[in-house]
Amino acid sequence: MSETRVSKTITNVAFLISIGIIGISIISVIFPALIISQTYEFSLDLNPFETSPWILPIFFSTVSLLVFGFLHYKKKLPFVLSNIINLILNFEISKNVSIILGLSILIIYIGLSFPELFVDETEQWPDFYVLEASLDIWPSTDHLSVYVKEQNTRYVRMILLDFSQEFFQNIKLLPFVASVFTVIFTALITIQISKKRLAGIIAMLVLLSSITFTDFDTIAVYENFWVLFYLISLYSINTRWWHASPVNFILSIFTKAFIATYFWMNFFYIYRATIPTKTKLFLFASYGLVLGITYWIFENGRSIIYDDIIQYDFNDFLDGFTGWGNSMQLDPFALLIILPLTVMLFFKSRSGLKQADSIMILLAGSILAGPLISFVTDFYFILPYRFIPFIIFMAIGVGLLFSKKTSPD
Repeated sequence: MSETRVSKTITNVAFLISIGIIGISIISVIFPALIISQTYEFSLDLNPFETSPWILPIFFSTVSLLVFGFLHYKKKLPFVLSNIINLILNFEISKNVSIILGLSILIIYIGLSFPELFVDETEQWPDFYVLEASLDIWPSTDHLSVYVKEQNTRYVRMILLDFSQEFFQNIKLLPFVASVFTVIFTALITIQISKKRLAGIIAMLVLLSSITFTDFDTIAVYENFWVLFYLISLYSINTRWWHASPVNFILSIFTKAFIATYFWMNFFYIYRATIPTKTKLFLFASYGLVLGITYWIFENGRSIIYDDIIQYDFNDFLDGFTGWGNSMQLDPFALLIILPLTVMLFFKSRSGLKQADSIMILLAGSILAGPLISFVTDFYFILPYRFIPFIIFMAIGVGLLFSKKTSPD
């Protein structure tokens, strides 16, 4: 089988996996009672096929965007409109202009968000009291509350929060710095894949328009350290300092263990990366070592907390698919665009932009992480901040639609 045929087969499989996971999640939004009516242990007087108000917006946005994209692909749009779209798709900005635009966006973002650093977090999130109790005994895990003990097993996170509190006298400062760099790396990854600076600027704007991201960007108890380390692990794969990828991945795990469910996505990302085969093999081996070390650490530390919270329930796995829809109602743009975006990324990948299917997998995997973590424990709730990676991958995906034209591989 030729390399081109193998690549297209992989793209097809990635698309089917992605559209399957995303499709189930969309169905849980359109029919809110469908899953819970089948999994709840007690009988409920619910109509599983009762529709939500989102059915028409999702239907019309999906159909209209797909029809519009199809007509453009087949060159059936009016001549003037087609020329305008081609002008936008082929437009690029210089390096200096992109730096000025990027810095301007960041300055505005920082200026608007900075006052939030002085808001008392105890008035925002009750979970902050757990974090305070954890910092009081850090680095010890000797506490009656399993929630406090669990906080102090996130070693990297607690070191950074403790440093922000003690050195800067503001626990929110370093989390906000992490959020700023998250925006930067979102743009860098988009540029890296698309080979187009304008795409990076678009990704920044899409991310900063997200209520989910801006609601949690300055919150210490739900900080973005884990997201930043994970993005660096992805970005460094395609650079000369690829050795940093597994290091940042393990840092992200010990910032938030939840990110361990992302490991398979990194393997796919590495496989589809345009890097030498030797580098890929070293990365696969390095990630295998990282996963082994992580397993050993967690296995030897199970008595601290994990023996108390691990339990398996397939019904919870199914219920986990409702978490994405419940959270994304705060971000209607995500609900309305995700299906057509996935289809468009599929065609982008088929046209030669191989890592477009990596973004499809990242979108699907960041949704699947919720059900997976629900399957093994009911200790964690699927809160909206857990979908910040999804919002980032969506922003990157939108940026990739403006990537340079490529020919089929």
